[in-house]
Amino acid sequence: MKSTRFWLLMLPLVSHQALADWSATLTAVSDYLFNGVSQTDEKPALQGSVDWASQNGWYAGVWGSNVDFGDDTKIEADIYGGYYLDLSDSLNLDVGLAQYTYHGASYSSEGNYPEAYMKWGIGNTSFNLWYSWDYFGTGAGHYIVMLNHNVQVSDSFSILLGIDKSTSLDKDKWQWEAGDDDYIHWQATANFSRWGLDMSVGVQGTDLDSYGDTKVLFTIGRTFTF
Repeated sequence: MKSTRFWLLMLPLVSHQALADWSATLTAVSDYLFNGVSQTDEKPALQGSVDWASQNGWYAGVWGSNVDFGDDTKIEADIYGGYYLDLSDSLNLDVGLAQYTYHGASYSSEGNYPEAYMKWGIGNTSFNLWYSWDYFGTGAGHYIVMLNHNVQVSDSFSILLGIDKSTSLDKDKWQWEAGDDDYIHWQATANFSRWGLDMSVGVQGTDLDSYGDTKVLFTIGRTFTF
């Protein structure tokens, strides 16, 4: 199963630039990866979000995707909200809360859980932290630390380099695989924009035995503002 979601892991920090108050994004991905672990049994996914951002830094949104965990759970739907603050020209802070929910079977909601997050942006580098006190409905404490660096090649092309570690604080309640309560994930992703579309291609891998293969991920999406 899974953890922190695609919208939190793959998207940049919420920007406090001149954006419309409301926006909607539709994205197609070759595989819904959570830190290198497929949430769709290595199949494509269609994902969408609706977001609201105020001029004073507050924001909120909803996000959804199809999933495939090998049972009757078919949909993930998340809600999130937070506050973004520019501390200087090169330093910013993003803090918020998210609630992850699952749908499709009577038992799907047993995996619902809350999570708090904090993201520090320093120039083109970000340090992100997520923490859940009821990870995937198991009652386990769980956290993720992530370091990303974005190389801006041009206005429409950039390269994201990232590494993160996921850790369970209650090994008896949650393990990623037998005897392993943490794992490391890495990625290198090229992002580019053209014809109003946001596209990316990247490679990702983990040190988990069960998910050790390096994977290639393709995404294409479009954002509408109104």
